[in-house]
Amino acid sequence: MKRYRPHILVVIALAVVLSTGWHGALRNALTDLRFAWQSRAASGNVVVVAIDAPSIDQIGVWPWPRRLHAELLHRLEAAGAQDVAFDVDFSTPSDPASDEAFVKALRDVGGSTVLPSFKQPAPNGGAAYINHPLKPFSNQSWPAVVNVAVESDGLVRRYPFGEKLGDALMPSMAVVLAGQDANRRPPFLIDFSIRAASIPSVSYVDVLRGDAATLDKVRGKKIIVGATALELGDRFSVPNGRIVSGPVLQALAAESILQNRMLRWTSDAGMMLGLGLICLLMITSWRRFAPGLRVAILIAAGAAIELVATLVQARWPFVIDTSLFHIAIIAYLTAIALDEIDFRSLLGRIAESRFHRIAMSLGDGLVCTDEDHRITVWNPGASAIFGYMPAEMIGRPFETLCAVPADGDPRPSMHDAARQSLLVPGGAVVVEFEGRRKNGETFPVEASFSGWQGTDGFQYGAILRDISVRKREAERVRYLAEHDALTGLANRNMLHASLASLITAAEHRSSNVALLVLGLDGFQQINDMFGHAAGDLVLRAVAERLTAEAGAEAIVARLSGDEYAVALDCADASEPIAEFAERIARAFETPLAMGTRQYRVRISIGVAVHPDGGRNADDLLGNGHLALTKAKLTRRGSHLIFESAIRQELENRLTLESELALAADRGEFELFYQPQGSSGRRQPGRSRSAHPLAAPRARLRLACGVYAGGQHVGSVRADRELGDGDRLPPGARLGNIRQRGPRGDQPVAVPA
Repeated sequence: MKRYRPHILVVIALAVVLSTGWHGALRNALTDLRFAWQSRAASGNVVVVAIDAPSIDQIGVWPWPRRLHAELLHRLEAAGAQDVAFDVDFSTPSDPASDEAFVKALRDVGGSTVLPSFKQPAPNGGAAYINHPLKPFSNQSWPAVVNVAVESDGLVRRYPFGEKLGDALMPSMAVVLAGQDANRRPPFLIDFSIRAASIPSVSYVDVLRGDAATLDKVRGKKIIVGATALELGDRFSVPNGRIVSGPVLQALAAESILQNRMLRWTSDAGMMLGLGLICLLMITSWRRFAPGLRVAILIAAGAAIELVATLVQARWPFVIDTSLFHIAIIAYLTAIALDEIDFRSLLGRIAESRFHRIAMSLGDGLVCTDEDHRITVWNPGASAIFGYMPAEMIGRPFETLCAVPADGDPRPSMHDAARQSLLVPGGAVVVEFEGRRKNGETFPVEASFSGWQGTDGFQYGAILRDISVRKREAERVRYLAEHDALTGLANRNMLHASLASLITAAEHRSSNVALLVLGLDGFQQINDMFGHAAGDLVLRAVAERLTAEAGAEAIVARLSGDEYAVALDCADASEPIAEFAERIARAFETPLAMGTRQYRVRISIGVAVHPDGGRNADDLLGNGHLALTKAKLTRRGSHLIFESAIRQELENRLTLESELALAADRGEFELFYQPQGSSGRRQPGRSRSAHPLAAPRARLRLACGVYAGGQHVGSVRADRELGDGDRLPPGARLGNIRQRGPRGDQPVAVPA
């Protein structure tokens, strides 16, 4: 049985290839290569009249009127052309005059014109739609189908003699031009060794112009008229990476017929006979000849078979399928290799060599141990991390690399970590521990442990990384995310999180949490007078003084710009919150000394106390800001504790201001003069609003800068000056004053 094992392997390989159809791709590739190795010219009996880019540009319209095709037919007929085939769609009507001219031209040339029909697949997968030329055209011409089949690799190789459209078998265009019969004949392989560039081609517009040289080229030739311009998109992919237009593809098919190059595959009987001869040759020579000689015989056989197939294809219209021959030869070469090479040993050496190269090139430390945890592999990355050379560590226990934890935890166990890795889908367990360098320095190490069963027992591996820099960077990023870069205080995000924690703890202890929002008074003047550098110094000095005054139990934060915050649990405070806030405010009565300058900075404080001042961190911050705003307006330099009346007052003010602005936009203000007699050059005026709810005096106090009736309330000027003794009627409107009021360049006093 062992004697026939290589031949059984070849038979199995051939059976698999035949059942899957994989040999078809190799067969097509070999046939295409033979086309590339051979080269033959076209006969010149078929000429393409190209609807090319110059023709489209010079005619200037698209689609072309069919009178141009009629004129083309007359030109070709006069030049002595034989049959004319149009690869153009004539299934829809054009303008009646052009269609009639084309019918007349078809009639005049005596029925030697071929017009195309073609099938279009339905977009929803239904029955294909058939496009026929219009009835007046088809009555004066020969029908032909122009469809070609595109194979699974996207290439066109075969050409049909005809196709059944409806109930009738219609011949293909190339078959009609070549004068062949299409009845019950299978498709043939187009001979792509015929160079497409050798097919004569003339421009459509040159024929229309009656160019003598062009008309001489078409005399006595068969003509195919079709689109070759790229923008018309009639393109097909053919073997050996070429792309041809539809008319050129029809011309290649016609040339294949005219030159008797309608290629066909040979029968399978010859292929089976050849495969049997190869197997018989290998069976008889397998043990008689050395492996090298058998390889040479197989390679020579493959080259001879392909040479014969190429010569046959070049001389006769037959294509020999040699794909299975080459697959059998490859299978025998593989069997020889498997029979002669000790693959297990080879693969082991390859794997070992590859592992060694990878291990020595890793930037990370790689350490392998035996089942007793003694080091067997130590790469340069481990030397760079720990400072030991390989000779110093080979044979030593892995625990030599581990520092004794300061908290008394046990050292990491490679045995436990590697055993766990066998249960993890990824096959590795990552742990962190404190490592120890050769100089005694300790540092954080990240280790990825793994384990495997080797030939010498269970073995362990660890990839080690020095993560001290990463740890420092992570701490730095965390610090920057939680602290203000200028002052080093907590930022708004950290304050918010700390407030939430304080509130949660206070609710469990039934105590209160206080938040002080502090704003610097007059800080902008320092920035404007001394510059931002001095302003930064002031902000840092304020932070230092706040931290010193608030104490260790409080959380001091910088919110933004010149605003700070202090949060603390009232249970930890040594004094009432009001006294605490007042002490903070008084602490800034002493000037801040920075270098040779002293800056006097006062602060105003808004206080919000949980739960009355807010149930959560957002409420405390918002109410603290409201109390700060009120303190800046009424008690600058001191503190103010938030009450609900503060929010209500501010909300009422914002509502009133919004309504006044809306009233000004609507023109609800009216300006009245209320003269008290002649009192110098100023005349008293009064603005009235139609608002139904708000008191007029309150409105006027808030209406500073509001325009009334298109004029600024504080800048109204009248038309003329009142004389002594003039009186205006009470409630006189601005329009009346403009007619008989003060002079236009005099200001009007508007009482509040």
